Formats: sequence, C-alpha cells, structure tokens
Amino acid sequence: MTEQASTTPSLDPTPSIAQNAAPSLFNLQGKHALITGATRGIGAACALALAQAGVRCCLVVRPGTQTEAVLKPLPGSNHTTVEADLSDMQQVKSIFDRALPLLENKIDILVNCGGIQRRSPAVDFAEQDWNDVINVNLNSVFFLCQAAGKHMIPKRQGKIINFCSLLSYQGGLTVPAYASAKAAVANLTRSLSNEWSKHNINVNGITPGYIATDMNEKLLADPVRLRQISERIPAGRWGNPDDFAGPILFLASEASKYISGEVLVVDGGWMGR
Repeated sequence: MTEQASTTPSLDPTPSIAQNAAPSLFNLQGKHALITGATRGIGAACALALAQAGVRCCLVVRPGTQTEAVLKPLPGSNHTTVEADLSDMQQVKSIFDRALPLLENKIDILVNCGGIQRRSPAVDFAEQDWNDVINVNLNSVFFLCQAAGKHMIPKRQGKIINFCSLLSYQGGLTVPAYASAKAAVANLTRSLSNEWSKHNINVNGITPGYIATDMNEKLLADPVRLRQISERIPAGRWGNPDDFAGPILFLASEASKYISGEVLVVDGGWMGR
C-alpha cells in the first residue's frame, strides 16, 4: 500500500516575503499586455498606467483608428495595435494570434475593457442593438479569454482582468442587453477562475461605479439623474478614469497572486450605501 502525500498545508509562523521585497510585488517590467477598449476613458487610463509600469502594450482598436494618436500618450516606443471590430466574432477570434508576434510571442496580461451601450425601453429594444451589445460586451470577452487560456495554461502563468459594471449586480433602467452582458461577465470571471487558478492564472474583474466618461454622457447631461446619482455616492464625486490606475496595476502584478475570481468594485462607496 503506497503512502499518499499529505495535502495538509504547513503552518509557518514566519512571513515568506523577504525583507524589503514588498515593492517588487508590483514590478511589471518586461511584461506584455493585450488590452481592448484602450482608445479612451477607463481603458486608456489602464493602458497608460501599465505602460508607465514598464509593460509593453498591444491595444485593440477599431478599423481605421489613427494609431499614432492612440499610442502617443504611452511612454516608450515599443507599443503597438491590432485592428478589430469587437462585434465581429471572426475578427475577435483572430486578435490573439495577430497580437502574439507583435509582443514577442508572449502575452502575460489580458485586459478586457472594450464595451458599448444601447439605451431603450425593453419593449422597444431592437434585436440588432441586443446582438451588438452582447457580442461586444460578452462574447468578445469569452473568446479573448479562451485564447488567453490556451496561451497561458502551458506557461503556468497569466493575469486576466475583465471589466464588469454596477449592472453586474443591479438591473438598471432601459439597458437590458448591457445589464445582461455585464452580469454574465462577472460570473464568467468566476467560472474561468475556478478552472484556471490551478494553472497559476489569476482571473479577476473590476467593477467601475459611476465614472465621468463617454459611456455615461446621457446621464451626465440629465440634471435630475445627475443629482440623484451624485447625492448617493459616499465619496461625494463621480469617478475619473485615473481612479483605475491603482486597481489595474494591483491585479496585473504579483501583489494579487492569491486573489482569484474576485470582482473589485471601484465606485466611491456606491455599493456599500
């Protein structure tokens, strides 16, 4: 009868982090990242933060985008882009393979931040709008995660960060497709984490609160809704894209190596109200 190895964790009263090693937990020098939605707003702020931390970035941009303007804010000259329409699954499925040779055949970090919004009462919500929102906000996320998993599992390392929404938890008003997609992304994040954590791949999400970006321009232009929302945010202000620099660096780095399947809420306290 063979003796099986014990699975009981060892109890070590001494910290495993070497003295003065804490700053190295956030060291991202030499890492490579593929990022969607990085041409504006939160995605652009995340790309800038990663680039400033030493990450080489490949930004997924819409066909016809002026790439010089997109890449200009990023420090360094080795960043690049790939063109793709995130509503077209054939294009989405080619993104990862096209980005790999641009990043020395190594992608350490995938950030799914691309998204669109359509607003209409549910009884009038157009089928094409539904399909567009689900494709961009959910289907593209899954297929990019799937490609990343195939690449990262053999290497036994990787970071996947999916952007969710307050509507991952709430139903919202006149945004049935967006609410459905973002709720699914949160659970997709947990599902992939359950499968891939054992391969040393951290799959986590970020939930923005009410952020002053183009996505919320209709709310910002509505004086009643603007007042109602603003009064409920404990921080006393709407968020800015820059508020996501810290969270993205944390989840992309070794500082979060034992965090898996979590959706980090960055909302000025909205969900706790």
